[in-house]
Amino acid sequence: MKNIAYIDGQNLFMGTTKRDPEWNVDLYRFRVYLQDKYNVDKAYYFLGYVQEGNKSEELYEAIQSAGFILVFRQHNSAMIGQKKGNVDSDIIFSIMKKMYHKEEFNKIVLVSGDGDYKMLVDFLLEEEKLEKILFPKQRFASSLYKAIDSRYFTDLSNEGVRRKIANERGSLGN
Repeated sequence: MKNIAYIDGQNLFMGTTKRDPEWNVDLYRFRVYLQDKYNVDKAYYFLGYVQEGNKSEELYEAIQSAGFILVFRQHNSAMIGQKKGNVDSDIIFSIMKKMYHKEEFNKIVLVSGDGDYKMLVDFLLEEEKLEKILFPKQRFASSLYKAIDSRYFTDLSNEGVRRKIANERGSLGN
């Protein structure tokens, strides 16, 4: 059976482009990395809101072209573009729904350093359904994860990993 990846897009973007050292993820290389390293068959890329404009459309196209399944956080029309959408609950619900319906998959790969996923991570560990948590930058990951055995997480900013998934051109990649 294959693994499933859940990517908190805002967390990945902010964790790599807004913190020292800044770098960009090459989405295509990242998708290949997930497949090759973690046997990821489906990779869901969650974004907080839909913003109109050419840059957003280019990003959405790049995410889908790289092989990710793009999932948007729903907002009422008055909220679109006014605040960052919180995708944490959507990711948690999606994983729990798959487990409840006993959908066939082996394990979950979660891409985020957000502590809001801690209860989910504990549950996945208990159920032996966690493959890895991929922190965009481990030093900025929630301190709630310090008790988790290091075999269950990887730092995407680690030089070896970054070399495999970084966008060398610095253009649209995440």
